[in-house]
Amino acid sequence: MTASLRDIRVYTTFPHACSYLMEQEATTLFIDPRQTLSQALYSQLSLMGFRRSGDHLYRPHCSQCNACIPSRVAVSDFKRSKSQKRVWRRNKDLEIREATSIDDEEAYSLYERYIRGRHADGDMFPPERDQYRSFLNNGLGCTRYFRFYEQEQLIAVIVADQMLDGLSAIYTFYDPEHEARSLGTYAVLFQIDLMQKAQLDYVYLGYLIKNCDKMSYKSRFQPLELFRGGNWQVSFDTAPEDDISRGVPLRFVDNPT
Repeated sequence: MTASLRDIRVYTTFPHACSYLMEQEATTLFIDPRQTLSQALYSQLSLMGFRRSGDHLYRPHCSQCNACIPSRVAVSDFKRSKSQKRVWRRNKDLEIREATSIDDEEAYSLYERYIRGRHADGDMFPPERDQYRSFLNNGLGCTRYFRFYEQEQLIAVIVADQMLDGLSAIYTFYDPEHEARSLGTYAVLFQIDLMQKAQLDYVYLGYLIKNCDKMSYKSRFQPLELFRGGNWQVSFDTAPEDDISRGVPLRFVDNPT
């Protein structure tokens, strides 16, 4: 039976090493994984800053740090910058195919090259097939997979969850040898364009972390909306790290009008 928002149980982890900021401890608030979540409820939780990783929905809940700020792009207001227009044109030759799964050798081999080439210092190294499956599975039944081909060579994969109001960008991996294409940027532009065509409102980009290079790139997609003090606010610059409220109650957050 699908839970309602008022019935949801949440838990916190014990403090553990932060994956993004050295010498910081992190605590994570997560939704009881035994509860069944509908797409509508998942969308409401995203409005409150929750993200999905595998079968788990979570949100940072650190006592001493507020660096992780939920971010999203309001696609109707988005305009590509000059550099983003160049990235868009540079990748117009790619063939894009939507797939129902990425549990195959072609996709996993690309993921393995990406982790080894771009994230050998991260907590997903070394890449493992079981970890890949659990992290990028269709955990709530609404995941979309997009494969990008240069001729017949797979060079990028987007994993995104379809929400009622847009897309949640879960993960993108690509061939490190195609650095000149700026495939990470192109992946975000593609998702924004897809939602513009679908006449939906947002692309959720996850947590903006100002002092983490791997997470600060999101500020390049302007205007960016940030979840601060229990509300989504438009920001044309990165927000101060202490500007997000801790411990926002589990309640529905209305979109700003």
